[in-house]
Amino acid sequence: MSVTNPKELAGRAAAELVRDGMRVGLGTGSTVHFTLLRLAERIRAERLRITGVPTSDDTERKARELGIPLVELGSVERLDLTIDGADEIDGRFDMIKGGGGALLREKVVASISAREAIVVGEDKVVERLGVRFKLPVEVVPFAAPVVERALTSLGAKPALRKRADGATFVSDNHNWILDCAFAEGIADAERLDRALKSVPGVVETGLFLGLAHVLFVGCNDGRVVVREK
Repeated sequence: MSVTNPKELAGRAAAELVRDGMRVGLGTGSTVHFTLLRLAERIRAERLRITGVPTSDDTERKARELGIPLVELGSVERLDLTIDGADEIDGRFDMIKGGGGALLREKVVASISAREAIVVGEDKVVERLGVRFKLPVEVVPFAAPVVERALTSLGAKPALRKRADGATFVSDNHNWILDCAFAEGIADAERLDRALKSVPGVVETGLFLGLAHVLFVGCNDGRVVVREK
């Protein structure tokens, strides 16, 4: 099969990491969609036996439609591998995630994974986080005004995420998301993450630090570049 879409190249390549009997975290997003497709192909062709844990309602629906066996998070203590996407990733493998709104569940699943593989197109690889992509911060709706003021004091320009129809976006966990712009990007991600998590009402941030182990980058020239941390 001839594939030229960088997202598809990366997503399908990462699916080859999965081995028989693995417990696999299934990420969310357009690139991971191709991982799900390839896993479904392998299940049919190779009789691959896996147990999947989805990171969003959307991934759960897609995986069930494709015939990928799923279990709830509470039935596993550890995962062998998680395959997920990223909105941005830098040279240290630090990431911004949450463009699809699944940042909380994605981070929980990543935290119990022995290995985290990230799949992206080459446009997602950056020198500094937050220059092009806004940082999602998931918040309790009641606390949103307080959190918004705190974010502004930290140098962010927060905006409440809206759906295409103009209604407020609500996460799978029934929270809101503030997308935060930083004029010069994020200079110190660890410091910012700590500061954000100290604000009452912040549920989780889209900063994923020290969680990725291997990166699959789909390139426009048809290559997949694999980088190990």
